[in-house]
Amino acid sequence: MKVLLIHSDYLEFEAKQKTKIAEDTDILNGKMDECLTAFMAVEKEDEENPENVIKNTVDEIVKTAENLKVKNIVVYPYAHLSSELSSPKVAKDVLKGIEEYLKERDYNVLRAPFGWYKAFKISCKGHPLSELSRKITADKGEKEGKEIEKEEAKNEEKSKFYLLNGETKELIELNEKNVKKLDDEGLKAIAMHEMGIKHEKKGETEPPHVKYIREKEICDYEPSSDAGHFRWYPKGKLIRDLLEDYVYNMVVENNGMPVETPVMYDLGNKAIREHADKFGERQYRFKQGNKELMLRFAACFGQFMMKKDMYILPKHLPLKLYELSTYSFRYEQRGELVGLKRLRAFTMPDMHTVCYDIKQAMEEFENQFWMCLKTGDDLNTPYSIIFRYTKDFFDENKEWFFKIAKEYKEKYGKDVILELLPKRKHYWVGKVDMAVIDSFGRPIENPTVQIDVESAKRFNIVVHDGNEKIYPIILHCSPTGSVERVLCGLLEKASMDAEAGAPPMLPVWLSPIQVRVIPVSDAHNDYALNIAKKLRENNIRVDYDDREESVGKKIRNAGKDWIPYVVVIGDEEVKNNILTITVREKSALKKPVKEKMTVDELIERIKEESKGFPYRPLSLPLYCSLQPIFR
Repeated sequence: MKVLLIHSDYLEFEAKQKTKIAEDTDILNGKMDECLTAFMAVEKEDEENPENVIKNTVDEIVKTAENLKVKNIVVYPYAHLSSELSSPKVAKDVLKGIEEYLKERDYNVLRAPFGWYKAFKISCKGHPLSELSRKITADKGEKEGKEIEKEEAKNEEKSKFYLLNGETKELIELNEKNVKKLDDEGLKAIAMHEMGIKHEKKGETEPPHVKYIREKEICDYEPSSDAGHFRWYPKGKLIRDLLEDYVYNMVVENNGMPVETPVMYDLGNKAIREHADKFGERQYRFKQGNKELMLRFAACFGQFMMKKDMYILPKHLPLKLYELSTYSFRYEQRGELVGLKRLRAFTMPDMHTVCYDIKQAMEEFENQFWMCLKTGDDLNTPYSIIFRYTKDFFDENKEWFFKIAKEYKEKYGKDVILELLPKRKHYWVGKVDMAVIDSFGRPIENPTVQIDVESAKRFNIVVHDGNEKIYPIILHCSPTGSVERVLCGLLEKASMDAEAGAPPMLPVWLSPIQVRVIPVSDAHNDYALNIAKKLRENNIRVDYDDREESVGKKIRNAGKDWIPYVVVIGDEEVKNNILTITVREKSALKKPVKEKMTVDELIERIKEESKGFPYRPLSLPLYCSLQPIFR
């Protein structure tokens, strides 16, 4: 049973049209003032024990009504709350049962008819408890979403946050007053986000990257899917593929072994259910036959089941399995879905490392910490970082932590945020999270490394050391964070570059089109086309603008497409066999920088800028006139 409870000034309805499953009733309209409106959908699983569902639903409604001090209740069938609806007969019986039980408890009840198309008006009071959601089962009523988090937070000792200077080892406890005075905007953004301090927006409601993904034909929301799912156009698919290749190469160079596992898991497996339940309600769960299944939100499940079946010896350690988790699913709240920053289906590079003991885990944590930081360097999206440790683990390993923080300070010149948790409430005792800051000054969480001390035992992953079986420590690592958030960070940085007067662009190796060749007139077509073909033969992503437009417009279009190198071919270029090239990276907005070079020099330059990064060919036609428009 799914229930949405609205504390209402009034609810008014009118039944308009009868469906095939409608109940016969004389109550086709009604209004109730100062009421608790209970929108509800009876689900397939409720058919197993409808009587308990009725009782538990009534208990939840009564509890809420008592808190709100209301005696008027509207029972309103609302099928849109669920995609797994019960049969009409069971639904009618449950709704009538709820009505009867509430009346027995001396509540005034108005029940809207089942199976009718209805018009309704409602006025919500708008206080903090005026909108509540419930998932009711035959066993119990379960609160959902943020309400669980808020209630748990009330009963727990709070984490404390500190600013740490790695060189001096000085810890400054942060509070609402001093956190806003931090000079480092990245650390201030992370600290304010973590401490729940409201961040003032810069006057806009939509991050710039949301405009860019459509404007640059990268991707867009898929309207025929669930909210938060995307369609990817050729340019966007190419960018994603290159990012995925980049992480793959990095992991393999660091002795990771790529594997592939399913996206769907049976919650009848005790270990899988326990691990899944630690992540709360934001999951895609469903029933198929007599099985309750879920779509994965990370690659943990498949990799852990694989490790459970392996015969692991100490000499194999540290043992790293890597998977590009395409796709992972998290049922984020609809109001929190924001472009590529927060979505429901995403691509997560996910590596899990089996370590013999905590000593080996800490050594490997350091290695992966620096590997993650390198991704920020390579992508030119510097990270701000927060370390999170349980107080016990931190106190036992202070010097190790200070060593890492000091080395980080020496290399990057930056302090870190430290969160100390009073006790362990997750599977990890320590972790690092790295974030890019968006145009609104808010963190986009990217790489992470976590020290997991409980999953090995839960999944029965063992290391065979002689006659002894040892439960190892497992590191979770995403070297970049989700591919979508990597692109989000790149586009947000491009927007901030534009605000500073620099032309927005992606790194050359990641730009879908690296060079555009533009002939000044028909007389230059053959020469220009030969230049484009030579570039393509040398693994440069190039296209040739043969459209019936002015040269000025073609140049402006290349700018709008963020092309790193724009080659214009006229009489001088043909005569001297020297190219005139607009170099985007050196230019300023409305102040292009042009350079002269041969085609071989251009090839060498792009290859040097792309050295060490993956390459894929352009999947669009060479001729711009043949490239379809996707937006």
